[in-house]
Amino acid sequence: MTAEQSIPITRTPATAEKAAAIRAAVAAATTLGSSGESSRLATPEDAAAFHEFLSDPRIHAPIYTLPRPLTIATVRAFIADHQAQRERGTGLLFLNFDEQGRISGYSDLCLWPEWAAGELGGALHPDRQGQRRGTEGARHSFAWMFDTLGLDLICETAAPDNHRTAQLLDHLGFRRMGEIVSQRADGTTRPSLVWEIGREEWEAKHLLS
Repeated sequence: MTAEQSIPITRTPATAEKAAAIRAAVAAATTLGSSGESSRLATPEDAAAFHEFLSDPRIHAPIYTLPRPLTIATVRAFIADHQAQRERGTGLLFLNFDEQGRISGYSDLCLWPEWAAGELGGALHPDRQGQRRGTEGARHSFAWMFDTLGLDLICETAAPDNHRTAQLLDHLGFRRMGEIVSQRADGTTRPSLVWEIGREEWEAKHLLS
């Protein structure tokens, strides 16, 4: 995921031990928990299938972190960059597969170990949206980020007209933190709304309710 200097907005320095533990957890991650669908790390061999998945404008148009132009070569480089991020403990790229072995979605994680914080991006295939799949999948992924990676804060962004994501984040208890300017891979920009939620807030809402 493209790094943004404006997020996270809340920046509480983590101890050196905490940051090292997060980096180690990221480097050791091979699957995004057990979300009910097969999930694994993306590899360069997935470039053609992942490009085909992303080529649907309903998928790639709202997502500013994807490579531009969107070609098999740029998607392969996108995957390779995330492999390097995993080794540094700062990023992960997972692909989800349906019962027929086709890509049904992806998850793109950007981590800031120095602040014990992270951001989750990605998309589901439009045919698999609705029926609470998006909400439950996001809930599962956020819980995994807190529990498995050891984060203390999750920060999310979305375009102002992305009402589906806004409703999801509001529903899950994220706090609206304002607006920033996000930069795409080709240098163009777009406004983004920002949400955050801390570990204690998450646990109070989702573990104690």
